[in-house]
Amino acid sequence: MKSFIREFKDFAVKGNMIDMAVGIIIGTAFNNVVNTIVKKVVMPPLSLLTDDVNLANRTYVLREASEGMEEVAIGYGALFEALIDFIIIAFTIFIVIKFINRFKKKAEDPKNKTVETPKNIELLSNIEKLMEEQNKILSKKN
Repeated sequence: MKSFIREFKDFAVKGNMIDMAVGIIIGTAFNNVVNTIVKKVVMPPLSLLTDDVNLANRTYVLREASEGMEEVAIGYGALFEALIDFIIIAFTIFIVIKFINRFKKKAEDPKNKTVETPKNIELLSNIEKLMEEQNKILSKKN
């Protein structure tokens, strides 16, 4: 039982688990921001362009409502809003990852002195230099 608790504690406290939890919380908050941008900023001008038609309420009616039967309709307007949400989120994530990768490349370049190189990258760079020197010495002997 103690090993199970210790395993769970190791799992829950590891950096990846905490990073993932923070990412999920930020992603949820970001989703609310994007929904507000789409519904309150993007959709009103689109509604003006379409003669004040609220796109979220646009449907294609398959069966009209009648006595005892509900209307059956495809909500293509809601789909349109969801696609706009997706495009905004995907574009924003693309920009953020592109920025992070640019910073990561700078950090992993041992010759770049403006950003501190992680110790493991610096160590690998030093090993590479030593191997190049060793290869030069060995090639001169042969």
